[in-house]
Amino acid sequence: MSDILSGLKPQPLWKHFEEICRIPHGSGHEKALADYVLAWAKALKFPAKKDASGNVIISKPASPGKESSPGVILQGHLDMVWEKNSDVVHDFLKDPIKPVIRDGWVCASGTTLGADNGIGVAAAMEIFEDSALVHGPLEGLFTSEEETGLTGARGISLSALKGKYLLNLDSEEEGAFTIGCAGGADSDFTLPLARKAVKTKTAFRLMVSGLRGGHSGINIHEGRANAIKILARILGQAQTKFTFALYRMEGGNKHNAIPREAWAELYVEPAKIKAFSSFLQAAGDQIKAEYHVVEPGMKLAFDPVEPDPKDVPLTPKSQKSLLDFLACCPHGVISMNAEIPGLVETSINLAVLRTTKDKAKILCSGRSSVGSALEALQNVLKSLADICGAKVKQPMGYPGWTPNLQSPLLQKMKAVHLAVTGKEAGVLAIHAGLECGLIGKKYPEIDMISLGPTLQYPHSPDERVEIASVEKFWKLLVASLEALA
Repeated sequence: MSDILSGLKPQPLWKHFEEICRIPHGSGHEKALADYVLAWAKALKFPAKKDASGNVIISKPASPGKESSPGVILQGHLDMVWEKNSDVVHDFLKDPIKPVIRDGWVCASGTTLGADNGIGVAAAMEIFEDSALVHGPLEGLFTSEEETGLTGARGISLSALKGKYLLNLDSEEEGAFTIGCAGGADSDFTLPLARKAVKTKTAFRLMVSGLRGGHSGINIHEGRANAIKILARILGQAQTKFTFALYRMEGGNKHNAIPREAWAELYVEPAKIKAFSSFLQAAGDQIKAEYHVVEPGMKLAFDPVEPDPKDVPLTPKSQKSLLDFLACCPHGVISMNAEIPGLVETSINLAVLRTTKDKAKILCSGRSSVGSALEALQNVLKSLADICGAKVKQPMGYPGWTPNLQSPLLQKMKAVHLAVTGKEAGVLAIHAGLECGLIGKKYPEIDMISLGPTLQYPHSPDERVEIASVEKFWKLLVASLEALA
């Protein structure tokens, strides 16, 4: 183990986490980590298998004398979100994540850390590895592609699990139990584009960067700026006063991450460059002033670039259609829950934008804890597509997890929390997707709860996990398994 994490407690958990960081495991690329976990389990002589969806399922017998206790499933996901700052050189397919310690937190240098959900996976692995712990029959469920659509949870066999209780280890607030989450569904737009060559002009790149980004569910209520929306707003304002020719526009990377950066490349007449640049600066300053509290690091750059001869700009009609679509596309909180103060009920994230030769691809990710509200949001997006002449695909989403305040598991866990910490546990529902919704739909008899250490800024390069909270989380997890046995 490296010196960086060697002094942290519990040391075996951090050892597992550091090993996880060494193995590339972004969504869709978690096979190497799944194979590692499978080999680790088999080396410990535990029954283990990998199913057709890439999930790893492990069993561990109960402690002596606890064989008749109810079975407990420890569940986490193998994949992480790959995000980095544009000035950071990092190949996620090859390079390990390098943890660093700053002011009581573990984070990474300019990339996501993968504590979501590497810490949960590491905790489960150590529970299995530690022969001194007291527990009933255990199962470990390590799922694939949680971050891109809960693919692994969706593919779990109806006969795969036997436990009575499930502890999801993917929460992000130590001292609180999560008992409900939002469902979600994506909308994938294709907007046709036409192009036409123009006389030689000077090419520039307009870039919005330095935004905080973050999780499109957990952070959506904070009013963080969306780089795609900011870029489209500035260009939309500019096209009412200037003639320019847009030929490329990109922003965002993941459906569940608020876009931190976006850029456009365009041609400007040489005689208009100074005035155009001044206009962009003024428009950018206004937006920076609007967001000065929540986005203090916002940057706007307008720099010359060398275009490829093949970079033919959009026709004025296509340019306007694209900017109008992005201006009208909703982003942010749609409604708040009327019963639970501070809980977002429905939201939408304008997540990804890419332009190709003949089309723009735009991805939006909707969430809601109310099924009918999510359906209504999807219908709004369909209408937007119809108005703008775009096509939209809306693949099957995932269900929410309805809170059950009468859950026997919740009552037991609250008692354990009080005994271990001397404090009452918080109980909450979150505006984000957890695999509990899909698992609960397949296994309605399983009683579930979600817990974890304190994580901040997941799905962004600012992601970090509080060191002290990891030890508290571990002690609570160990005590909970003993109490449930």
